[in-house]
Amino acid sequence: MFDYIISKEAKEIKEEVRNFVRDEVPHSLLKQMDKEEINYPIEFLQKLGKHNLIAMRTPKKYGGRGLNWECEVVALEEIGVLGSSLPCLFSLPIICGEALNFYGTEAQKLKYLKPMCEGKKYTAEALTEPRGGSDFFGATCTAEKEGDHYILNGEKRFVVGAEGADFFLTYARTNLDPKAEPHNALSLFIVDRSEGVSTEYLFGLLGTRGGGAGRLKFTDVKVPKENIILGEGAGGKIFYQMMVPERLTTAAGSLGSARACLRIATKYSTKRKAFGQTIKNFQAVSFKIADSITLLDAARSIVLNTARTIDAGGPSALQRRLVSESKKFSTKACWKVINNAMQVMGGIGYTTVYPIERILRDARIGEIWTGTKSCGAPTYV
Repeated sequence: MFDYIISKEAKEIKEEVRNFVRDEVPHSLLKQMDKEEINYPIEFLQKLGKHNLIAMRTPKKYGGRGLNWECEVVALEEIGVLGSSLPCLFSLPIICGEALNFYGTEAQKLKYLKPMCEGKKYTAEALTEPRGGSDFFGATCTAEKEGDHYILNGEKRFVVGAEGADFFLTYARTNLDPKAEPHNALSLFIVDRSEGVSTEYLFGLLGTRGGGAGRLKFTDVKVPKENIILGEGAGGKIFYQMMVPERLTTAAGSLGSARACLRIATKYSTKRKAFGQTIKNFQAVSFKIADSITLLDAARSIVLNTARTIDAGGPSALQRRLVSESKKFSTKACWKVINNAMQVMGGIGYTTVYPIERILRDARIGEIWTGTKSCGAPTYV
């Protein structure tokens, strides 16, 4: 039904990305990533760059398309049918591009944002720390200024792209006074993969495999002063802005995963027979499908409403509230839809014959990262 209310431009993007997913992403890639035979799908990112599908809200002069959030969430839903690993890698330039586009210098945009949008440089966000979790402002990674550069030390974990990214947007403490106001003590740096930057190990994950997730260790890394974004102490301000794409990309991508599973289960219910009739005729099955459609429509509604509110220039506090609500509701609703799909499928849905078991494993992360559901998604508002 949303085809009737989204813009013509959004419809065109939807069709373009759907064709890209169908024609450019082989099923073998998904299987290899899930088996961890591939830990960082560079060819996928290169294809995105070739089709100009990276960080599409970025201005055209920096390699983007200058589109809006309505188009971005429509594209994310289409990418979301692939599970969560590739959508996460699709989202990273959107998230990191937010900081570079909003707050970066012209030199930073030309050196990092433009080649990132062109698929020539790959990025990742280094935010979470081993002992920090969702306590972002309790970060212990430090950056001490020495002449014309900073010396970066510390660790980050759960970094998607740790294995393959060329540069990392890294939050570090620049005010080392223990009594300093936490919100003004952090700064954001562009850190190139260089001497002193190491990937300690890749995590074994329940799902969302193949994205190069791991732990980064920074040991006396020299970061040029030109690579600080917006200046010392601006980390908190940038972080709040980056929460918009952090959460809205997760909310939108979840829609695609749930839609794919529901489509498989619905089609299966029209063919599978039991007790002399197709199972779609049993109320227990039809009710689950009807409930799932309702949940998916509701989740898509809140995501689209949030996108349009941001596009309309809603106040920043309202934007953060809505993206938090969208992320919390969408991931929860879509998790339910995916589970309903597996229940309709029965035992066959629990096997690798269909992708539902993989997507279910992938989807579980949605309620955990970028603000957990249990803590209440608006944690950082």
